[in-house]
Amino acid sequence: MTHEFQLAEFNFGTLKYDWDDPRVADFQNNLDLVNGLAAKSDGFIWRMLDDEMEAAQTDVQGVFANPRTASTLSVWRDVESLSAFVWKTIHKRFYDRKGEWFDPQGNGNFVMWWVPKGHRPSISEAMARFKHLETHGDSDHAFGWDYARKT
Repeated sequence: MTHEFQLAEFNFGTLKYDWDDPRVADFQNNLDLVNGLAAKSDGFIWRMLDDEMEAAQTDVQGVFANPRTASTLSVWRDVESLSAFVWKTIHKRFYDRKGEWFDPQGNGNFVMWWVPKGHRPSISEAMARFKHLETHGDSDHAFGWDYARKT
């Protein structure tokens, strides 16, 4: 993709236990570490801040309406920079443990799409892209890792 566009990514899942449950403490206690590493990573552009994300996750009229939802919405320079962060940093150690913390049903919800440089996607936009991917499969409009690696 040209330098006029950047990569948006959205992922979400439902925790098995409430946020204050000791069984998710290791996940919760390391969010700042992982998010801080992302922010310092080459190619990182932007991440929706925790307060705004939490409001979207717990709003009964919102996209999730589930207090156990955990999600990330971010923008990266390109697929390579996001891939390096996800698979080649401490993030991978936590990703590999997702089964400890997240319900298997509805886990692994992930979508990427190209946005114009400077655009900051909303939760509604991100969920619409995710639903498009679920319904229509990979396309230029919304895609997963396999499609991203082919393009």
